[in-house]
Amino acid sequence: MSNGLDWPTGWDRTPPGERTRNNRFDTGLRQSIDDLVDELERVGVDDWRLSTAAQHQKQNPRYPYANASPDDPGAVVRWTMDGDQYAAACDAYTRLRDNIRSLYLYIREKRKMQQRPVKTGESEFANARLPPGDSERDAIVVGGAADQPEPHEVLEVSPDASPEVVKAAARQKLAQTHPDQGGDRSEFHRVKQAKEELLDA
Repeated sequence: MSNGLDWPTGWDRTPPGERTRNNRFDTGLRQSIDDLVDELERVGVDDWRLSTAAQHQKQNPRYPYANASPDDPGAVVRWTMDGDQYAAACDAYTRLRDNIRSLYLYIREKRKMQQRPVKTGESEFANARLPPGDSERDAIVVGGAADQPEPHEVLEVSPDASPEVVKAAARQKLAQTHPDQGGDRSEFHRVKQAKEELLDA
């Protein structure tokens, strides 16, 4: 059965010709989904749904078949938590597994940030919350057309930089962009996420 890609209305798609092949993630499709589900459970979601254009298993309709390679590799995960609805979407990469892996990394980073003893005034997941009665309007697009440079470009290192080089570059960039030092909060978080993605590869 096809689950059907339920892309949020009004959100830009990455044009097929601009999608990139991601060689940093060597995790398979099933493992990427399992990791995503584990993160959602750690966050404490009430329910979740993954939508893709791939054929999903009859016995386990939440999961596409392991060899799924749909023409449209986009992925959207929607979840409910404490009565609120949330969504995140990614279609920046040419393979479904890489887009799902990006969703996993996004939620993992948000969960880690939420656990820090820093008060920001609202949940780290606030930007993924969907408003009542307009659940298609405010999903967060992860790695989509409006996404920023690749992680190695953010850190200004080569795509195959060693973990030591990645850590050193991230340390320098985090110091430069730290909000307490007058840096931009979104850029600071972008650097942190770039470091996580490169070290997770």
